[in-house]
Amino acid sequence: MTEYMTMTADAPISRSTAIKLYDEAGFAGMRRAGRLAAEILDALVPHVVPGVSTQELDDIVRSMTLAGGGVPATLGYRGYTHSCCISLNNVICHGIPGDYRLKEGDILNIDVTPQVDGWHGDSSRMYIVGETSIKARRLIDVTYECLMLGIEQARPGNHLGDIGHAIQVHAEKHRYGVVRDFCGHGLGKVFHDSPEVVHVGRPRTGPELRPGMFFTIEPMINIGKPGIRLMEDGWTAVTRDRTLSAQFEHSIGITETGCEIFTKSPTGLDAPPYVG
Repeated sequence: MTEYMTMTADAPISRSTAIKLYDEAGFAGMRRAGRLAAEILDALVPHVVPGVSTQELDDIVRSMTLAGGGVPATLGYRGYTHSCCISLNNVICHGIPGDYRLKEGDILNIDVTPQVDGWHGDSSRMYIVGETSIKARRLIDVTYECLMLGIEQARPGNHLGDIGHAIQVHAEKHRYGVVRDFCGHGLGKVFHDSPEVVHVGRPRTGPELRPGMFFTIEPMINIGKPGIRLMEDGWTAVTRDRTLSAQFEHSIGITETGCEIFTKSPTGLDAPPYVG
């Protein structure tokens, strides 16, 4: 039986196995954090060009986070020393910024989590460096569609399995692999909390969705098989068969009638091509 915990202003903020249910104050906090995350990802668009290093992008994320009144939640998290994760081409997630300079045709996911007044706004998007291949472009499109189909299932009375099922069916219809080794997660004043949001599943299984639940949906979709390999740095996860991978992520809150996307772009730049 799933355990739920109603949160109040003076409730403990440590991680627990219970699924936290937040009030309107929690929604307000997540809107601020989510807005900053979206603004940072919007601002990166003109900088994702050939010749720019991934460290330079990380520097922009750190500067914007601090200027926006937040702190990068990843900085110092379990020994991680950067303000975002940047995952290129066959990197599934947790790519570490560094000296690599972007090249024409690269695809990359940038994952940011500003912490604002204790609340975490966790979001990621795919970017394309110049022009890329048709197969890469299609992978990105389908991955975004997977995210939004999962979000459509995020409403009271449904279950986490309904979200995973919608994502899995759409990805596998295109013969793509859905990564099982990483998942979405609860969040709020805790960066990674209950529940785990797996991106495969069967309808009507898993915890029931209730108003006040906050969590991420962040499908990782591979052109090839879903298998992963963890690199020696202990963070970077790559596709085992070296095929391309893509990911999108939103932080959401379950409302009385559906869900609210906290990290939606204020300028409509939720998926490439980023023009306008």
